[in-house]
Amino acid sequence: MSQMTFLPVSFRRLLLGLSLVLFGLSSVSAAPERSPDQVIRDSIDELMSQIEGRKDYYADNLDELEALVDESLDDIADFRYIGASVMGRYFQNASPQQRSRFVDTFRQTLIDTYTKGLVTFDYRELRVLDSQRPPRHDDRASVAMEVVAMDGTVYPVSYTLRLSDGEWKVVNVIVNGINLGLTFRNQFDQAMREQGRDYDAVIDNWSPELAAEELEEGGNA
Repeated sequence: MSQMTFLPVSFRRLLLGLSLVLFGLSSVSAAPERSPDQVIRDSIDELMSQIEGRKDYYADNLDELEALVDESLDDIADFRYIGASVMGRYFQNASPQQRSRFVDTFRQTLIDTYTKGLVTFDYRELRVLDSQRPPRHDDRASVAMEVVAMDGTVYPVSYTLRLSDGEWKVVNVIVNGINLGLTFRNQFDQAMREQGRDYDAVIDNWSPELAAEELEEGGNA
């Protein structure tokens, strides 16, 4: 296993917040003529422009920023898809009410985490790489970007996209060598085993902070 860079708390929040929101973009709508990397560029530009020059204001008005993030995600995220993916093998046996409740909970954790991350992190640059690896399949693509810290440290982020019904959709994110899809799925599986497969208890205690800690521990692996 290759050595992965340890994430300082501030940049762990940056990468988690950025990757969470883009991991949630599992139904990013894109016209067929837009390439996968353009989908990512547009998503980042749109989201980052929302708070440009207004970070201090939103730090004192988190409710307004949360509403802004909520509205933005409402248009581009398929939370049912991502919720089912995180629940994995447990999704089939969950009741419709439990499925919906987890989707709602997962959605709120994304909004809360990203909202707080937007006003607490600092960075020099977010850049989608100009040189992308050619796709192995017509309906799959990877898009690589980098988060550049103020001290020049570069943290890699890679998105996996799938072409479905003429739309490129983000289906997974790898942050600094940590596979977020697998991380969240493993977290849910572990919680189910610890809680005796009590869906309601797992949903009630679902927290993005646990995922953040898992990312940090994974960075030390």
